[in-house]
Amino acid sequence: MRANFAADVAAHRVAVAVTSGAPLFELAVPCEVFGIDRPDLVDPWYELQICAVEPNTRVACGFAAQEAGDMSDLVRADTVVVPSCASVRQEPPAALVEGLRAARRAGARIAGICTGAFALAAAGLLEGRRAATHWMHADELVRRHPGVRVDPKVLYAEDDGIFTSAGTAAGIDLCLELVRRDHGAAVTNALARRLVTPPHREGGQAQYVELPAVGRDNSHVAPLLEWARARLAEPLTLDDLARQASLSRRTLARRFEEALGLPPLRWLQQERLRHAQHLLETTDLPVDQVAALSGLGSAANLRRHMTRQLDISPQGYRHAFAAKAHGGTGTAG
Repeated sequence: MRANFAADVAAHRVAVAVTSGAPLFELAVPCEVFGIDRPDLVDPWYELQICAVEPNTRVACGFAAQEAGDMSDLVRADTVVVPSCASVRQEPPAALVEGLRAARRAGARIAGICTGAFALAAAGLLEGRRAATHWMHADELVRRHPGVRVDPKVLYAEDDGIFTSAGTAAGIDLCLELVRRDHGAAVTNALARRLVTPPHREGGQAQYVELPAVGRDNSHVAPLLEWARARLAEPLTLDDLARQASLSRRTLARRFEEALGLPPLRWLQQERLRHAQHLLETTDLPVDQVAALSGLGSAANLRRHMTRQLDISPQGYRHAFAAKAHGGTGTAG
């Protein structure tokens, strides 16, 4: 890895901005992708520089960024990558914010991995733009920066040369996308094979978001919820739920809103989708049977609901997650 930019080198210059306590994985990803010379793929490859807020900045797991540049070096880069921050509760360092603004004014491509999006937002680079971040922090990003159009489903997003990725491993997807834009699909595919990762993953991060199992401990509706969960394959209606609870439809709807914050039939649909996910992960049942057992009717209907809510098809979801049902062997069934 070459630590300093050389004015007479034509390689695309990548600066990775490091802050104190930064998670190691998100920092390692751009170093792996851009910091290792690959002359058999492209010559010259990229030229990487680590830029730290202060000398010997310590990142996670006891590592330190030694012999690093500082934030003023960001302005000299063609691409600036900001890995995750240690905590979204802390404001990004002022030097990083100013360095990002200066780099953007100089025409640099800017990329934030995972919660690195918070630094880009603090610099005003995401105002009015579509962006991604880890699904666990998407609401917080919107709360603190309401002008950012956060897409909580995608693995990465781009808007006018500003790139952001979802959580952790999605940083690989984002960095591969940057290589694709610089050097094309053939080089990216070859690089992905070396990294033992897909050059492009199906679906977005919505497939990884756990749907909350709501209402299990609420004394008013818990018995009804357990009754309905045991009958997901049946064509339950609002009248069926109201009759089982000995309530009017209006009272039932009010109880659900008070206890769960959503209408009865929306809760039922969510539970059916959760059950379908469980069956896809843990069984080899055909998709049409999974749909029937979940109360979602047909394979086409299950596909429609999964694509809309999880941004992935049932087969794609099974391919991604069913290895857990086979002891981690990678067999999708």
